[in-house]
Amino acid sequence: MKFTLWLSLFIVFYAFFGYGILLFIIIKIKRAIKGKQLPPEVNYADYPTCTLIIAAYNEEAFIVEKIQNTLELDYPHGKLDIIFITDGSTDRTPELVAAYPQIRLEHRDERKGKLAAVHRVMHTLGTDVVVFTDANTFLNVDAIKKICRHYADPKIGAVAGEKRVHIDESADATAGEGFYWKYESKLKTWDFELYSVVGAAGELFSLRINLYREVPPTSIIEDFMTSMWVAADGYRVAYEPEAYATENGSESVREELKRKIRIAAGGMQSIIWLKQLLNPFHMPVLTFQYVSHRVLRWTVVPFLMILAFLLNALIVASGYDNTVYDVLMIAQILFYCMSILGWLLAARQIKVKILFIPYYFCMMNYAVIRGIFRYFSGKQSAVWEKAKRK
Repeated sequence: MKFTLWLSLFIVFYAFFGYGILLFIIIKIKRAIKGKQLPPEVNYADYPTCTLIIAAYNEEAFIVEKIQNTLELDYPHGKLDIIFITDGSTDRTPELVAAYPQIRLEHRDERKGKLAAVHRVMHTLGTDVVVFTDANTFLNVDAIKKICRHYADPKIGAVAGEKRVHIDESADATAGEGFYWKYESKLKTWDFELYSVVGAAGELFSLRINLYREVPPTSIIEDFMTSMWVAADGYRVAYEPEAYATENGSESVREELKRKIRIAAGGMQSIIWLKQLLNPFHMPVLTFQYVSHRVLRWTVVPFLMILAFLLNALIVASGYDNTVYDVLMIAQILFYCMSILGWLLAARQIKVKILFIPYYFCMMNYAVIRGIFRYFSGKQSAVWEKAKRK
């Protein structure tokens, strides 16, 4: 029991913090030998031609803001095409987009989901690269330039931008979402410096059009699958923190939980579909990154947290005379009590920031368990359903 307890705790710690510590050490050594990795310098006239695609479903509340933000993006004249896809929208979103002649509107009344809409349009593109972003996110003015400069390196097949979550003063425990994404951004920076980012978020990512592969219509997190296929084909996926998409935090923890469950279900699906990446002899560095950063979190970690708690309780209850296990039991109890208290206070809209992180951490792992069961029960739809934002 003691061995299994410590092994469980080690894997949980490694998946969330140990991998980051190990990456930090590896990158420090790599920089000492080869110097810091810098993005390539590109002349203004040498940027590739690019298409920016925004999928928007019933976004009339702020679609005009998104359009204005998009038109302000800095990129060489004549090299950037902008497409808004509004399939299935039943509000004024298509009408509002159509008012801007410099934007190409793609609309069909039938709603088949975001994935089908994007597939339909991808076959019509004639540019070198494509950039995807969401309708409810806003890009910094240099975002497209910062992303596309990486394509000067022929080994780069895709580029992931940074996701930033804006948390206002009225935020409840979803403030943990902002902290989580800051930490993820640092891990992705180091991942790329080591070799490749392991999966891009749909808020802002790009790839060479000739590397685009249609994921099956049943794909739940198609952005992750699309970018990982690029990596599986032998190309690196770059990370560009100076290109960022900003969005508000989820409207509530319930909305964030809904999003996390979907991602967890998609994560399990992706692990099955990308089983070749579990072979360490094929692409060892990518496999190391993929398992450490994604697979452990999406499979065993939540169950090992439960197992560690139960084993610790059994060891203490058995009367084993060792203070370490008593202290460890108390620490686990305090952590989960903080999480439960954060949940109770959030329900009453009482803000205690010290409780945000344990609450969000436990919520994420609970979502993984829910997502795994939802995937294997066949209840997770592939149709895109966005979470409500503040």
